[in-house]
Amino acid sequence: MNRMEYMNSLILKLIALTTMIIDHYGAIFQPGNLTFRLIGRLAFPIYCFLLVEGFFHTKDVKKYSLRLFLFALISELPFDYAFFGGIYWGHQNIFFTLFIGLIAMILLEKSKDGSYITKLLVGLSAAFIATVLSTDYAYIGIIYILAFYYTHWIPSLKRLTIVAAIMFLTNMIGSSGLQQYSLLALIPLMMYNNKQGLKNKILQLSFYAAYPLHLLLFAILK
Repeated sequence: MNRMEYMNSLILKLIALTTMIIDHYGAIFQPGNLTFRLIGRLAFPIYCFLLVEGFFHTKDVKKYSLRLFLFALISELPFDYAFFGGIYWGHQNIFFTLFIGLIAMILLEKSKDGSYITKLLVGLSAAFIATVLSTDYAYIGIIYILAFYYTHWIPSLKRLTIVAAIMFLTNMIGSSGLQQYSLLALIPLMMYNNKQGLKNKILQLSFYAAYPLHLLLFAILK
């Protein structure tokens, strides 16, 4: 193992969770302070990376997708109340984006021997659905996920260089300048050692539950 490769999946999850909570705190309680939002840009690319890793390593992709969809539903009310002060249909939480991205990967695997047009249609459809539903990050999120998916078998440094270029161009076209700081997430990903670290059901569910629970807490404090 390279001496720089000491980030396992557990450490990456902790980084993503911590920076996400910091981001949400800033967005809800100190929207004028961009420092919190800048730190928070690290979270989503790491979650996209972990989603793809989980997809290729899960023993049951149906349970994986069901779990994402279930927590998307559970998280929606805390998300709405934390960010919008009540039920709001105009924006959906990040679990929906991850769920759509996972379904896209499942379909792409099924059409592995299909035409490039079929694969393009799957990606465009996923991006379209995420945009129509106004999920967090919308089509940008789907592009991030598929960038990690299509480069999964490429050696680490080359892979992250390709993903960095895709993220940079996507951010240039579809988001504010602040989103370019999401490229910093590739630094801990460069240190990934392809190991899971400590893993059990309670810990796994805790990472899922942390999303609606911290939003519920923020909604109450707000």
